[in-house]
Amino acid sequence: MLTADQARHLGNARGSDLRDLMQQAAAVKRQYWGETVTYSRKVFVPLTNMCRDTCTYCTFVKHPSSPEAHIMTPSQVMQTARSGEKTGCKELLFSLGEKPELRYEHAKSALAALGYDTMIGYLADVCEMVLQETTLLPHVNAGTLSDDEIDQLRPYAASMGMMLETTSKRLMKKGQPHYGCPDKSPLQRLRTLERAGQKKVPFTTGLLIGIGETWGERIEALEAINASHARYGHIQEVIIQNFQRKPGISMENSPEPSLTDMLRTLAVARLILSPDISLQAPPNLNERHIEYLNAGINDWGGISPVTIDFINPQHRWPVIEELAKSTQLAGQNLEERLTVYPSYLTEKTEFINPDVLSKSQGLWEKIGTSTARHIGGVL
Repeated sequence: MLTADQARHLGNARGSDLRDLMQQAAAVKRQYWGETVTYSRKVFVPLTNMCRDTCTYCTFVKHPSSPEAHIMTPSQVMQTARSGEKTGCKELLFSLGEKPELRYEHAKSALAALGYDTMIGYLADVCEMVLQETTLLPHVNAGTLSDDEIDQLRPYAASMGMMLETTSKRLMKKGQPHYGCPDKSPLQRLRTLERAGQKKVPFTTGLLIGIGETWGERIEALEAINASHARYGHIQEVIIQNFQRKPGISMENSPEPSLTDMLRTLAVARLILSPDISLQAPPNLNERHIEYLNAGINDWGGISPVTIDFINPQHRWPVIEELAKSTQLAGQNLEERLTVYPSYLTEKTEFINPDVLSKSQGLWEKIGTSTARHIGGVL
C-alpha cells in the first residue's frame, strides 16, 4: 500500500515506472476481488435537471428558463422504471441537481405543484414508490445532504452517492469551475461523507479528473475518502471519472485527461484506498477503457440497456454483451452486482433498512453468479 507522501512523488510516473505501479495495483485487486469485474444493470432517472450550482463542466443542468428544464412527475418515473424492469435492470439511479428550489422561484413553484416544499422530500416519496411498486432498488445521487435529509431517504434507498470530485478550495475561486457553487464546497461534501458514515449508509463517492486540480489535490481527496471509510466502513465504491469536453459548456475547449493520467490515478487510488473499497471507472468515457483493468479496477459501474448517460449524453453505454467479451479477452470475467455490494447484505446488514435489505437479498439470490465469493475478501 502507498502512503500519501509516496503517492505525491508518482505524479509523473510513466514508462516502466507506470507499468510497475499498475502491476502493484492489479495484484491488490486480484488478491481481494479475484478475476471478477462487476457492473450494475441500471435504469437512469434524472428526477430534475435544475440545480442551484453552475459548474462550468456540466451539461446536465438546465437553467429554469430553458424549455428543457424539468422535474419528472411520479408517472414519468414509473414509466421509466417499468422500462428498466422489462430489460432486467435491478437498480434505479436517481440523479438530480442540488436544491434548485433554494435559488429559483420556478423550481420552487414546480415542486409546490407536485405538493412538496423540498426536492429531497419529493425524492424520498418517489424512492418509496419505486421500492414498493417495482422490483428495482433505488440508488440516490442527490449531492450534499444534511442529517435530516439522510434520515428521510435512508428507509427507501439501498445505497446513496455523491462525488467528492476534489478537496481543492482553490477551484471555488472566480474563474474556476466551482465558482458560485455552494454545494461544491469541499467542506460540505466531506461533511456529507461523514454523515453517511455516521448514519450507516452504503455510499459511493469519487474524483472528477481533469477539472484543474493538481496531482497533490487528488492524493488529498483519496486520503480523505479513505480516512472516512476507516472510521465508519461505509464507502462501498470510489469512482475515478475523467472530465469530458461537451459542446456548449464553458470548459468545452479545456484539455481532457490522457489515458496515461487516468491509469496513473487509478493505480494510485487502488494502492491508497482500503482493498475492500470497490474501484470503478466509467467504460463509456474512454475508447481504451479496457486498459483500466491493468490498473486495478474491479467494477465498470452502472450500465443501462434502457436510458442514456444523462451526465455525458454524447457517450453511449457499452453493450453489456460486448463488454463481457472484451473483459474476458483481458483475462477477467464480467458479473452482475446490485447497487448495494454483497458485504452489506451479509456482514454489514445494519447499514440497510430491513425492508430494503430483504428485497436486496432476494434479488442477490436471483442473480446467481459467483461474485459473492470474490466480494468481501472471501476467495
